[in-house]
Amino acid sequence: MYTKLTGGTIYDPINKKNGTVEDIYIHGDRIVATPPANTRVSRVFDLAGQIVMPGGIDIHTHIGGGKTNIARMMMTEDSDTNRFHRSDQLRSGSGKIIPSTFVAGYEYARLGYTMGFEPAALPSNARHAHMEMADTPLLDTGAYLVLGNNDYLLRMIAEKEEPEKIRDFIGWMLDKTQCMAVKIVNPGGISAFKFNQRKLDVNENNVHYGITPGDIVRTLSDALSALNVPHPLHVHASNLGVAGNVASTLETINLTDGQPVHLAHVQFHSYGSEGRRKFSSATQKIADAVNSNPQVSVDVGHIMFGQTVTCSADTMHQYANRRFAFPRTATYADIECEEGCGVVPFRYQSKRFVNALQWAIGLELFLLIQDPWRVYLTTDHPNGASFTTYPHLIRLLMDHTYRMDMLSKINKFAADECRLDELKREYTLYEIAIITRAGPAKSLGFKDRGHLGPGAIADIAVYRKATNWEETFRNASLVFKDGKHVIENGEVVQVVRGKTHSVQPDYDDSIEKSLEPYFSKYRAMRLSNFVISDDEMANHIGSEVIQHPCIRTDSK
Repeated sequence: MYTKLTGGTIYDPINKKNGTVEDIYIHGDRIVATPPANTRVSRVFDLAGQIVMPGGIDIHTHIGGGKTNIARMMMTEDSDTNRFHRSDQLRSGSGKIIPSTFVAGYEYARLGYTMGFEPAALPSNARHAHMEMADTPLLDTGAYLVLGNNDYLLRMIAEKEEPEKIRDFIGWMLDKTQCMAVKIVNPGGISAFKFNQRKLDVNENNVHYGITPGDIVRTLSDALSALNVPHPLHVHASNLGVAGNVASTLETINLTDGQPVHLAHVQFHSYGSEGRRKFSSATQKIADAVNSNPQVSVDVGHIMFGQTVTCSADTMHQYANRRFAFPRTATYADIECEEGCGVVPFRYQSKRFVNALQWAIGLELFLLIQDPWRVYLTTDHPNGASFTTYPHLIRLLMDHTYRMDMLSKINKFAADECRLDELKREYTLYEIAIITRAGPAKSLGFKDRGHLGPGAIADIAVYRKATNWEETFRNASLVFKDGKHVIENGEVVQVVRGKTHSVQPDYDDSIEKSLEPYFSKYRAMRLSNFVISDDEMANHIGSEVIQHPCIRTDSK
């Protein structure tokens, strides 16, 4: 049985289709080539005049793990918003800033997104993260393992353990937690905070381990390169949100010695310390560095004005941000001395100088970085804003006149100090398809997602052009997930479960001989209970795992 999508205008950058009008055929869960003339087509969708793209891929969104549940408990007023009531298709749920798992899946699907990746799964909490993501319908998911403050790893680096042993540890951790990439959050800084160290720059020593964030970045970058993990080291750099942190961000790029690196929510790491308020945009320096280093990719972590809640493993800087909390509350936690957790509600205000300049900095990054294949659309959900604001952000990128109108409404001093009035660039539909689909798919190493060619998984989003780009992208007119018709005119018509993506690195499992006594002596969880098996993922957590192979290589 075949489904035919006919007459749509296709934007498929991986296959270099920029506004071509042609038919797409679906058979099972895949896109297929045009079938023989006598083939039975069970259903035909006439998409004349509509925009057709691959399903959206959010490369950095906090949708799983303990911090999201803490945020839901803290932001009880959010549970009164955006209610979905139980029906034949839907489960009840609510929330706009931190939606429930069900609502997150419904809202992503309505936007035309079919994949979302949790960027901060703590090793001991990976099981919970996977459970929460498996409970999120209509999305394929995956998790990045947070390792930059892990006690066992920091001990290995401090003791100058052989690179092969460190590589085996990282490979084992990725495999046993069912994760697909490695994230570092304020490398060494979360650990240092636990020893009463209140700041830690790239080349400063952690007071306990005597190693620097630079040592951690280099070690993990080398190990991931040797393991051939598709997505590069995903870096939340030192000095998040601190005026002048551009120096740390640039130094972090230099640390990787030409190896691939991905800078997360780079808007929060692009600040200078110039001007009367000692806070300024340093986007030109960041953009120059990205433009001249083809191995560097970024997601922006754009902010939007209004209430949100910031959720981060970066306890050091979340503790520092508590004085800006709105409402005036905050929560901090630690699990097994691995990483941290800080949850701080926040309200971004357009008339507040710093917030207004942050908003402008995000847009400047999008507009100054030349290669759309290496800059991805995110709000660091929910830290900069909810993912539900993506249509508004797309309009800001595509419509210079609208962008200037919004600029005229922010804090005057921030508007005067930013460069937005000089930047006339408008993103095209082709470029939007890159930063929301093709680029993330390429960065994550997917061959059969993020495009509409034969053999690709049939994750497809269709949009009916409206009076402006925000309205166009607010509700997809059609969405197919794994070949199934799930959204029609912005409404969920069928609910399907997504799958979990992980990597399968090659490592020496004899590393368990040294891990076993460590777990017995220092950890509350036994090694055997720490491991998440394929069987547990499928039968207990409830998600089929798609494992992407990695081949060990000793060359950079």
